[in-house]
Amino acid sequence: MTQLLLDLRPNQPPSFDNFIVGENAELVARLRLLAEPGCFDAITLWGAKGCGKSHLLAATATRAMRRRPVLLLSGCRSTSADFQAPPGGLLIVDDVDALDEGAQIALFRIFNTARLIGLGLLLAGHKPPAKLKLREDLRTRIGQTLIYAVKTLNDDEKAAALRRHALERGLRVDDGLVRYLLAHGRRDLPSLMAVLDHLDRATLERKQHATLPLLKEALQLTLVPEDDESHPV
Repeated sequence: MTQLLLDLRPNQPPSFDNFIVGENAELVARLRLLAEPGCFDAITLWGAKGCGKSHLLAATATRAMRRRPVLLLSGCRSTSADFQAPPGGLLIVDDVDALDEGAQIALFRIFNTARLIGLGLLLAGHKPPAKLKLREDLRTRIGQTLIYAVKTLNDDEKAAALRRHALERGLRVDDGLVRYLLAHGRRDLPSLMAVLDHLDRATLERKQHATLPLLKEALQLTLVPEDDESHPV
């Protein structure tokens, strides 16, 4: 019989400190600057699911909130009425390619007034701005921002991130388990970390150390088709 446990250890909120930088050092430095009052840059991030875009947007918002007004929106859940431009603040829009027609118009109008009211802009999408399915006028404006492709981690960087994630949860995993997970799990870091979370829960419920059979079980619980849109970003 397994023991059911309540997981009382809170997940760490996204921050620059718990983002594995890899080849994104210039981008992270630029986002740290964007969080500061008086920085009115317009920046666009793009990259595949799981590359860390949403983490970076949330980290920027958290840092900026201590310094300037911030409005953080999601393209798939926002309407034109949500697009309020806080003077001197920072507007952050995730999944900009999911904005409806009205929200696209509202964002275009904000582009026209951003510099006048001292507004910083941070946008993110799944493709480069030139390939976003948006109104031509808005796509052109986004294409004039500072554009960064979020670089994915190599296997060594992923392994380091997984070891740190396990350590934060108090889970002991040897290098062999990490190598197996990288070889058989999905390639994006959030999915790999989700496997570790399942493995951690299994070790607690069964009062066992992390083993390869338990890791295989965790993989089976977390593997979903690559095109499953419900998979976390």
